[in-house]
Amino acid sequence: MDESFDKCKQILEKYGQSHLLSFYDELSDDKKAILINQILKIDFEELKNLYQNSFIDDYNPNDCIEPLPHIEKSNLSHDEINTYEQLGIDSIKRGEIAVVTLAGGQRY
Repeated sequence: MDESFDKCKQILEKYGQSHLLSFYDELSDDKKAILINQILKIDFEELKNLYQNSFIDDYNPNDCIEPLPHIEKSNLSHDEINTYEQLGIDSIKRGEIAVVTLAGGQRY
């Protein structure tokens, strides 16, 4: 485990994330192993690139957001729900995004 811990520590220091090990010594051995395994599975370089690319202004005036009509899930049939779920899955696979605005907790 020491070798894995050292590797984690080195990775976290490289990416300025050493605080993830702040309470490491307080964890049980099982939880330490879980944390180390989770950290080793993270692609920090990819996360860094995604973060840096989030600041790139790639506005395209041909891109547009199209509103959908108001839909209440409770009024949909099982088949309609499955259709909308599949549309979402297919959109994710194509790298498309959607904007959803939800309101909750409002009283009339």
